Amino acid sequence: MGIKICGMKYPDNIIEVGSFLPDYMGFIFWEKSARYFDGIIPNLPKSIKKTGVFVNETIEIIIEKVQKHDLQAVQLHGKESVEFCLNLKSQLAADIEIIKVFSVADDFDFSVLTPFENACDYFLFDTKGKLPGGNGTTFDWKVLENYPSTKPFFLSGGIGIDEIDAVNEIIKTNLPVYAIDVNSKFEIEPGLKNVQLCKDALQRIVAN
Repeated sequence: MGIKICGMKYPDNIIEVGSFLPDYMGFIFWEKSARYFDGIIPNLPKSIKKTGVFVNETIEIIIEKVQKHDLQAVQLHGKESVEFCLNLKSQLAADIEIIKVFSVADDFDFSVLTPFENACDYFLFDTKGKLPGGNGTTFDWKVLENYPSTKPFFLSGGIGIDEIDAVNEIIKTNLPVYAIDVNSKFEIEPGLKNVQLCKDALQRIVAN
């Protein structure tokens, strides 16, 4: 089970959290976000996949950010089409992962995923809210019982330390949960992570 810590912003905090070796660290390149990242990513252990988070961005800008920051994954958090994802995939190096986000409510129609099966490497399920992400609320994970695919996915949406036990229960099911994605509930302020909470979460997931 992997863990992605998203919404990183401050260099010293990035280095501290990186010392615990999460599998992914997310950097948000959407200017309207309170966690918008416009700095230089400090040196991190090679095992951490630096992930750029984009919302309805152009392919040219995405590729520019991938090259500038040596990103290993791209997370698409907007209304990107299948064609967009395939076009982007064809222009990125083969080892750069594409994560396509879907905002989930109780009435989510899983059939919308089918056309994206070959256009991305992973799905990410987040809570449908006012913002593309970082809303700090969970969705009813029972909805995932209807997941019809074998494609691995990231579980996101308001996951805090109090939700780890419930996350561990989901991990025990047959669902292809690849990683959990945490953000706002591990923060002191937007973009500044509580280092101890991040460490505790990693330890509890590893223990499971």
